[in-house]
Amino acid sequence: MTGAVNQQERPGFEQWVVGFVDGEGCFSVPVFRQPSAKLGWQVQPEFAVVQAAPSAHVLDDLLQFFGCGRVGVNRRRDNHHHDMWRWSVRSLVDLRERIIPFFEEHPLRTAKAREFEKFSLVVRMMGERRHLTVEGLSHIAGLAETMNFRKPSRFLESSEAIRQPPQPTLR
Repeated sequence: MTGAVNQQERPGFEQWVVGFVDGEGCFSVPVFRQPSAKLGWQVQPEFAVVQAAPSAHVLDDLLQFFGCGRVGVNRRRDNHHHDMWRWSVRSLVDLRERIIPFFEEHPLRTAKAREFEKFSLVVRMMGERRHLTVEGLSHIAGLAETMNFRKPSRFLESSEAIRQPPQPTLR
């Protein structure tokens, strides 16, 4: 046998996943304006791994291993030779039931472990629907701001942002 099925049956495949995600994975928590959301802001946790086209086949291995997510291409229009491929998981159910338990059982070893801790806290808070309260959303935005060298959260820039209803977008 060849391919992901065979690799997944080999002892140590889980540790390959951990090492690969330590190097190439990203746990992120964007908080962005969404006029239709209860508070006018949406939280969208995402776990993603990106690879250049020649190595994109490993993303299919991750897709099969975890049994969730999507693989897609980001076409490049810069001076690089290859398009970038991306496997990502946004489903809260999949994050809560597949991704988080895996990395709790098989811990990351780099600074990414701290990102994962914050990420999993946000997913738990969302499961408790705390992102639907001003206090919970503020806590989540504060955590997100400390992840992945992000710029300051627009949500946290002004307390007025949460007191005013979202304004309709003019086109």
